[in-house]
Amino acid sequence: MVPYGFDPPSGDPMSHQPAETRTHVTLPQLHTWHHAGRKLVMVTAYDAATARIADAAGVDIILVGDSVGNVCLGFDNTLPVSMAMMNHHLEAVARTRPTALLVADMPYLSFHLSVEDTLRNAGGFLQRGAQAVKLEGGAKRLPMIHALIDAEIPVMGHLGLTPQSVNPMGGFKVQGKHKADALQLLEDAQRLQDAGCFGMVLEGIPADLAARVTETVSIPTIGIGAGPHCSGQVLVFHDVLGLLPGTSPKFVRRYAEGFQDLRAALAAWAEDVRGGGFPDGRESYTLPEGLRSALSQWHP
Repeated sequence: MVPYGFDPPSGDPMSHQPAETRTHVTLPQLHTWHHAGRKLVMVTAYDAATARIADAAGVDIILVGDSVGNVCLGFDNTLPVSMAMMNHHLEAVARTRPTALLVADMPYLSFHLSVEDTLRNAGGFLQRGAQAVKLEGGAKRLPMIHALIDAEIPVMGHLGLTPQSVNPMGGFKVQGKHKADALQLLEDAQRLQDAGCFGMVLEGIPADLAARVTETVSIPTIGIGAGPHCSGQVLVFHDVLGLLPGTSPKFVRRYAEGFQDLRAALAAWAEDVRGGGFPDGRESYTLPEGLRSALSQWHP
């Protein structure tokens, strides 16, 4: 089944409107755009500052990703990220009241132990301001997905390179390159759609496989390292803006060199401080004339 029973739209009245002039993005609006052929834009945000920038840029979906573990918390992968950590970062993003649809990642072990645990954790995300949750995995996660959908919690799936499976995958490697794996991914995509997922992320798979998935499902596919034929794209905020040192992954295109630019700005400020050039009169406060006179006459 295609969730929510959306019909193809007659137009796209909100396309390319800046965040400050548009209404809040909803699931029906996403499906309207999708059926009209409009590409969807999703980016991660982990705090109020990044959320405000992303929303002002007019993205459609903000994902509070468990990639916060790699990007902000210094972990080698996402496995150490807990519900407490995710709740902390989700609350910071939600306080900005973004117009973009707000989706929260279900971290490792938050949806693996029981249906009750899954509902409690996902429901907590919605109570903190998320409008949907994302979880990794295919057919084996269907009992949890069914329970979430029954509880009126919208679910985005995630197939291909699923970072929480880094150990059985033997590292962060492109998936679906073998016949059996590719066919299984196609089957899983159908199963996620039939379960009621409103969309799915396709990560780290060949572009032609992602194109085939996108052709065979009616819900949006959001690609990351999955080529240009998906219904939309997602990248990590810090990757797009070049905020992380080192070489970016193959699937990333940097639109700024944020690390170098910010490093240079801070180094210039440090030089001004050490040389006595900061602060000067522009950054300083002055006392009223009468009080300056009184202070000059005071002696201990």
